[in-house]
Amino acid sequence: MPITLLPASAAAFAPRGTPNIVLNSKVDPWLTATLKRINRVKRPLNSVPQHFRCLTETLSSPSAIWTLCTLMLPKAPEAELRKDQDPLIEALFNYQVIYIEAYVVHVDMVSQNEVAFKLTPETIDSLVEYHKDVHSVDTAASTWSWSEKDVQLKKLQEDFVQAANKFVYRTNAMALEGLEEDGAGELLCGRSEEVKASIMGLFLPLLPPPPRLVDVVRPAPILPSSTGAENWWQQSLTPSHPTVMDSWKVLPSSPSTTSSGDSNANLWATSTTTSDSNPNVWASSTSSADSSSSVWTAMGFNEQLQLPSPTPSYSQPYTTACPSPPEYYSAPMSTAPIPQLPLPSLLAQQQCSASAGFGGFEWGRYQDFAVPYAM
Repeated sequence: MPITLLPASAAAFAPRGTPNIVLNSKVDPWLTATLKRINRVKRPLNSVPQHFRCLTETLSSPSAIWTLCTLMLPKAPEAELRKDQDPLIEALFNYQVIYIEAYVVHVDMVSQNEVAFKLTPETIDSLVEYHKDVHSVDTAASTWSWSEKDVQLKKLQEDFVQAANKFVYRTNAMALEGLEEDGAGELLCGRSEEVKASIMGLFLPLLPPPPRLVDVVRPAPILPSSTGAENWWQQSLTPSHPTVMDSWKVLPSSPSTTSSGDSNANLWATSTTTSDSNPNVWASSTSSADSSSSVWTAMGFNEQLQLPSPTPSYSQPYTTACPSPPEYYSAPMSTAPIPQLPLPSLLAQQQCSASAGFGGFEWGRYQDFAVPYAM
């Protein structure tokens, strides 16, 4: 789109001057008919220069003022308007009609085929007065107060004055069909609504500054109050169902007895497995186990490993051959009760004398039950 150059008279605060008119090499028939209609004195319009001279004289006349549109605006701020039950009375006392008038500053029928209008000084003064007395008061009342509110309001009024003086309405050159005598006229074909929307777009609201960024502080979580259940803490700690404990995991009350009993039980099993290769070891362990047989008899064997095992004695040279007790701290394969078998010490007392060791005890008979018991 080529750049449209407006004359100096179209600039802001510029006085009115002779409009800039550019005609084509061939004048359109509708322009010839319009010029013949508005001229009281019949003038020849047979060439382009004649059309140019007639149009320039008509639009340069002081009376060549166009009415672009009309605006109905309040007379006073909203807080000062009169309230009445009759809407007609409210309209008469509270509203005023402002005529938006302009004059032609540019006509181009070659490149852009457009006509440009500039507002008259009287129309600009009416709009500035309304903006200062009514619009500024209403927009200031509808916004909250801050430190630079008055400065921003004054700047808003100054910007409106500049925008009203720079306002130029452009439309198609066919708008000159509304030309009347003495160069006056009004817009046709709904162009007045376009001007009205453009004029009302000059009234900008007063924008407050953006809010400052504030760190969001999250509230602390609310703990459960004591007004609810009295024993909620105890209830939360109490399991919903009792825990099933294996019989082999139950430990006696004395920790020292338990640790010694577990180690002694492992040593007892180790001594029985090695008894086939060295019967003397078994003799030494059974002789020392006779002293603890009374403990087994008093406590019984039906407590399912809840009591410690008897403490057999062993000789010092075989201590290194036995593995360390922590290597055998593992869970058993099953929790079935161990069959009640007589201890070797009890069998030895029945069949052998205390001084003779094994005596008449048969080694093959002992091996039949000692090996399964150790396993």
